[in-house]
This record gives sequence, structure tokens and C-alpha cells, in this order.
Amino acid sequence: MASLEGIDMDEYARRREQLIQEDRTLRIDSAKLRSLTDIEINAEAVVRAIRTEEAVSVWGAGKSIVEYDPVDNAPNVFPGMAFLTARETVTKTRLFRILSKMPKGALLHAHLDAMVNVNVLLRLAIAQPFMHVRAPARLTANNIKAVLPEFKALPQAAFSDLSSLTDETYRGSEWVPLHRARDTFSESLGGPNGFDEWVTRALTIDPSEAYGTHDTPTKIWAKFTSTFLVSHSLVYFAPIWGQYIRQFLLSSIEDGISYVEPRINFLFKYMTGADGIENVPHREWLVTFDRVVNEVKAELEKQGRQEEFVGAKIIYSTIRFITPEELEWYTEDALALKQEFPHLIAGFDLVGHEDSLKPLIDYIEPLTRFMRRREELGVDLPFIFHAGETLGDGNAPDMNLYDAILLGTKRIGHGSSLVKHPKLMEICRERGIAVEVCPISNEILRLTSSMPAHPLPVLVNHGVHVSLCSDDPAVFGNMGLTFDFFQVLVASEVTGLLTLGEFARDSIKHSMMDDEEKARALGFWEKRWLDFLQWVERTGGE
Repeated sequence: MASLEGIDMDEYARRREQLIQEDRTLRIDSAKLRSLTDIEINAEAVVRAIRTEEAVSVWGAGKSIVEYDPVDNAPNVFPGMAFLTARETVTKTRLFRILSKMPKGALLHAHLDAMVNVNVLLRLAIAQPFMHVRAPARLTANNIKAVLPEFKALPQAAFSDLSSLTDETYRGSEWVPLHRARDTFSESLGGPNGFDEWVTRALTIDPSEAYGTHDTPTKIWAKFTSTFLVSHSLVYFAPIWGQYIRQFLLSSIEDGISYVEPRINFLFKYMTGADGIENVPHREWLVTFDRVVNEVKAELEKQGRQEEFVGAKIIYSTIRFITPEELEWYTEDALALKQEFPHLIAGFDLVGHEDSLKPLIDYIEPLTRFMRRREELGVDLPFIFHAGETLGDGNAPDMNLYDAILLGTKRIGHGSSLVKHPKLMEICRERGIAVEVCPISNEILRLTSSMPAHPLPVLVNHGVHVSLCSDDPAVFGNMGLTFDFFQVLVASEVTGLLTLGEFARDSIKHSMMDDEEKARALGFWEKRWLDFLQWVERTGGE
């Protein structure tokens, strides 16, 4: 760079702006920002002004470090702070109200097991006479916080006539009808509401766990995993399954999500049927899923709202603690289901805690055989791998990124450590491998301390395409996508409303819909996006 000596301020400003633009030239929103309509300019300005104002009025930004007060006990708040302690404040902001109306495109990283508010799931379960609950010991004030509920739908011949988990006659590990256990829950423990709180604590992560007692990736993952062990028998009970899927779809649509690609865990080969017996095979899971999706689409069409939801596909998943030999069964099962439901099965993944479970390289033989089987059958069933969901650098979960790319993954789930690999980011950019970024999940599971520390801007600045996702919102409390969009927006001065729009576009473009489906979905989204921008420009979000 030439010397600055003798350069006037206008020339310096020009060179400064040029350097900024050169630095940002790879960003996914750079082309959009070079050619804006008046509506886009005005809507962007409205949102940026609100963000600036709320940074001070809501988050107290701008205080000087020389204004030190030795007895300052004010809460430590800032934009993009730890979500579980910020959630209630976030919902009261004008910026959140604006984003709640934004059309968000597709949700590409979502585990179906954790996609319905736990209070709704509990209500669905209480209505099922076959559903039972037990605890390892009688529940008391001394042990209730240390005891997890266990649920199970029993055959009618095995129904229990017990009535309480809190009565002195309860010996422990005995099944009690769920509705009766709730109705008879001891008043000293809060009665029925106390029962609900006990179950809710087992199905969610609270701030004291995320930022206190479980403030390491391993410990918070232990708590996180336990929530799925508790919920599994509720979600995977046939009479609840269809209602659960419906609730997931409706709550997603309400938040402006028009297409979903949930990962379904097919680890268990049978779901418990309405008779309380594990006898419902995988294909029946998909039959119900397909039926509910079509019912929701038909209902919306009758209401003239067909533009709000274009459909759903499934990513077949199993857990990476199975053996390589066991994986062969699941890959064959996935291929068979893909052949029977070609419109429904979108991809294949291995999920679970990357830091402690098997890396992709351990499965390389069955995975490459799966690739050959796809070719033999003429089946398009791509990998969509979790990879790099780790703080590691060069450890096994970090190395999953290399294997995911070599195996031809269409997208990368999380990819938190991808920013440590410039060549891999270049490959993702060139091949159009999008990253499913789950901001709030990454923060709560201790991959970052807050959104300002999240690696997302590194991906964006290197031209890697991104889809913002919620991951497991029933556990984290970030239902829908508005919370994740909010956390990203308030944590960056570069990212604006139009950048969020590019994330939404990319979520549709990098979905597993075919070209015709994508074109239709994008057309609907663009219309809703324009209406949204006009609303922001006209009302300022009021």
C-alpha cells in the first residue's frame, strides 16, 4: 500500500471504503447489497436504527470502561448474550417482534425428537390411557431434583392399578398411569403443577445447568442426552406420533418457516403401537409423516394460505455409537425406504456427540459400500453429515469434516470447527456445500460463550453459504427460528436484515427439494419477503 503522507481526507475515505469492500467481496450478501431497491434500502435502515437504539435502551451498550463502580450489581447484559438468561428480555424487544413476522425459508437442521414444546408434548401424553410413568424411588422434596421420570406405553393386560409416585406406599420402579400420577402428585411437591415442573425440568436445559453446574461441553451434553432418553417413549408412541408431527409443522409455519427437513432417529427398529406393543416398523412411521404433511397442506390450501408451507422431507438418521456392522442394516433400511418413499427421504446422517462417539472414519467401509449400493440401485440418497461440532483442532470430531467432504456430503451440520480449515472453506464455497448453523444450540452446548464469539461471521466472510437452524428447540426454548435470527442480527454490525434474507434464500436453495420444488418455494418466499419489507418500511415494526 502506498504511503498516506500527503493524501487528502477525501482520498483516504475512498481508499478506506475500497478496502472494506474488497474485504467483504466473498460475503454471500455482497452481490445483493450492490443492487438494492428503495424498499430494501428503507427496510434495512429501519431495522438497523432499531438495533442501534435497543443496543442502548435494552442492553445498555456504550458505557465507558472508566465508569467503574466497585459495588455495581447490575446484570451483565449485552446483545447476543447467553440465550437462556436473555430469552425473556429478547421477546419484549421491537426487533424480535419484527423478526417474528419474517418469512424464514427452510429449516434444514432439526431433530424431530425435540421439535414440539414440552408442555404440548406432556398434554398429548396425559391424554393417552396406555401411557405410564415411573421413578426409581418414591418422590420427595429431598430427591425430586435428582430423579428423572421414565415413560412407557403398556399393553392393556399390563396396566397398573397404582395411583401415585409420591405416596408412602410407592416402592419405586413401579409403573403408574400417567394421568393418575399427575392427578395424585403430592401437594407438598406442588400438586399437578409440580408434576408438570418435574417433567419439564427433565426435558429441558435451564440457565443454572447451562451456565453453572454443567458449564463444559461434556457435562452439558450429558444433560442434553438425558432429555432424549426421557422423551423418546412419548414421541415414538404411535397415537402421539401423528399429533406430534402436526404440532411441529403448525408451530413452524406460524414462525414463518415454509419447508422443513427434520432428522428422524431410526435407531429403534419399532415404535410402540396403540396396543402398547413395540410393533410399528419404520415404513409406518413414514406413512404417518406423509399423511400429516399432506393434511396440513390441504388445510392451508382451503384457507388460501398454500404459499406459507410447501412441504417436508426427512433425513434418515441413526446414532454413531452403533458398530460398523450394524450400520449396514440401517443403510439398507434407508435405501429401501427411499425406494418406497422417493419424495420423502432426503438424505442420510449419523448423529450424536462427536467428541465422545465414533468418528466417520470408523464407518468408512460401510459408508463407501452404501455409496456403491446407491449406484447399483440408481437411488439418489446423499449424505448430509453432522461434522465439526467441536472445540477441537485436529481431533477426531474436527477430522470428521475431511471425511464428510470426501464422502460427498451435500451440507454440513454445525461445522463449528470448519473456520479452522481455510482449504475446506474454499471447497465448501466452490462446491456449494452449505453449513447448517445452529447459533443458540452451539452457545448452550458450550461451543461458544455468546453470539459475538460465534464463528458464523468467519463462514459468511469466506463466502460459505449458511442456513440458520434451531437444532433442538424443545430442549433449548428457541422454538421456531426467530430467536436464532435475532441472536445473529444483534451480534454483528455487518449483518443486517438483508443478510438474514440471504440466509433464508440459501436455506431453500440448499434444501433437498428438486429444482421444480425449489423454484416454486422460492417464488412463494420472494412474494412474502417483499410483503414483509413493505410492512417494515411502512410501519417500522410497530
